[in-house]
Amino acid sequence: MEEIKEPVQLSLGDGKLNPAAAGFSRAPLHAFADLLQGLRHGWRTKRWEYWGVLTPDLVLGMTIAHLDYAATLQLYVYERATGKVISLAPLALPPGSSAVLPDTLPPLTAVGTTGGLHLRFHDDDGGTHLRAESPRVGVELYAPAEGDVLGVVVPWSDARYQYTLKDVARRVSGTITVDGREYPVGDGAFAVLDRGRGRWPYSRRWNWAAGYGTTEGTRLGLQLGGMWTAGTPATENALIVDGVLHHYDGELEFSYDLTDPQAPWHVRGDWLEATLTPFHRRLAATNAVLVASKTWQAFGAWSGWAAAPDGTRYDLEGVHGWIEEARNRW
Repeated sequence: MEEIKEPVQLSLGDGKLNPAAAGFSRAPLHAFADLLQGLRHGWRTKRWEYWGVLTPDLVLGMTIAHLDYAATLQLYVYERATGKVISLAPLALPPGSSAVLPDTLPPLTAVGTTGGLHLRFHDDDGGTHLRAESPRVGVELYAPAEGDVLGVVVPWSDARYQYTLKDVARRVSGTITVDGREYPVGDGAFAVLDRGRGRWPYSRRWNWAAGYGTTEGTRLGLQLGGMWTAGTPATENALIVDGVLHHYDGELEFSYDLTDPQAPWHVRGDWLEATLTPFHRRLAATNAVLVASKTWQAFGAWSGWAAAPDGTRYDLEGVHGWIEEARNRW
């Protein structure tokens, strides 16, 4: 894939993919001023901001999503010591102002409010403030921006395309409050940003995996994807070593057993042999007429190895994260 090094608009004025936007980047360089929206354009524009946070105590997921004809917020908390799960996924039809997602380059402020849940992700010059307010869960976190990210444009056609930004190696600190109990967040915690903007087919499946940790004094970030990029020149596969991104062409092989929540997940390729062993698996499902989705997401510890382009092989012991299969009709 060609590397994008200067700011660029994702779309042309007629809503089609800007050919100059296709490629990958090491920074958030894509803006989205000409994404067409509404019934006239088939309700195909999808925009979201997702933050996942893994700590020694908790799993946290937060999403603000605008699906063109609907908006949805998601808040997911798993308490590792007790197995307690709190899951909120209010849906607004039509979206109105329930989800506000800017189309400009960062710094951004994304805001979502509906169904008793308020989410706010606010960039400053040094990182991102993450806030959630709900009856049972409160979040006050800060994730400094450090090192490279992976931005990729997936071109299914000139009318159907997606920009994804994955920032998988963010340290994070602050507090998460669950049913009145305050959990400090700091050592051993990390945050991942998944930003999406694009024009989607109605039905699509994907694999996604992320990881972060320190092994033998080296900070590693792992970003892996599959299925949804097959048949295109794009891949979202990368290894981040002490803040430096290495992007890889070519599809990876994902293998797993969805019938067994305890089963390991495997990912293999020329530069990677990785296994995630779960401590928890989440199954999330939505069926609301136009919007239907099902996601199996496993959280756990990575093992195996990943190799940089110069041949240096890194042990994945000490890297933690998640892996998923998602099926969406939207």
